Amino acid sequence: MNLAVVGLLAGMALGFAGYFGGFAAFLLVAVLGAVGFVVGRLIEGDIELGDLGDLLRGRDRRR
Repeated sequence: MNLAVVGLLAGMALGFAGYFGGFAAFLLVAVLGAVGFVVGRLIEGDIELGDLGDLLRGRDRRR
């Protein structure tokens, strides 16, 4: 699936959540989408848990 289509679907989901559920639903959908994205990247092997921890702490392991 094309990244533009994925972005379109994510935007539509956030728009529907914001329209029908209000701002709290919008935030919930956005946070759960971000969590799903990170879990998907972990499963695909694109990132590792150590890399994620370093990213959250502001360190770069690749130096």
